Amino acid sequence: MRWRQGDRARNLNQGATTLASQEQWIATRPPTEFNFVIELKDGKPVGMVSLVDVDTLHRRAEVGRFLIGEEAAVRGIPAAVEATKLLYEFAFDRLDLVRVYGTIASDNSAMYRWQVYMGMREEGRLRGHYFIAGHFQDAICMGLLQEEYRQLTLPRMRVLIAAARRAAEQRPSRHIASKGELPCP
Repeated sequence: MRWRQGDRARNLNQGATTLASQEQWIATRPPTEFNFVIELKDGKPVGMVSLVDVDTLHRRAEVGRFLIGEEAAVRGIPAAVEATKLLYEFAFDRLDLVRVYGTIASDNSAMYRWQVYMGMREEGRLRGHYFIAGHFQDAICMGLLQEEYRQLTLPRMRVLIAAARRAAEQRPSRHIASKGELPCP
């Protein structure tokens, strides 16, 4: 609830406004939908992402509800890239989909740029589709095919994840000093 009502969720559709309505919404999710919590290795939840309207006949699904709710906890960690990679592996490798798609509110320029870099292509617009933050916005329709994922997206994700891990290894470690130890600078 806190994530959905936070500033980072301003470009998402309005969600539940009470804990009871959020619980009801979760309980009524259809079987064509997969909702995931993004967790750090220590189990701390930091975000969410979904694969909805999974259509096994036409082998497509919509990516949605992508939100990093604990921005400070993931600073310096490629959590968004790793979560997207896992979701795409699930979609393309486990479900054998040939296409994922989604919409982005036109005011959400950072997400648009990110999705384009990750290989999604703009396929159209639904004009005045969302009423968010007090005004109507277009929905930018985006799509990614399985072969584009394998040729462009997956290699880019691997490079970003490897670079972030190398950077993390080069940062000085910080820990609490125990008896007989001095803290690292």
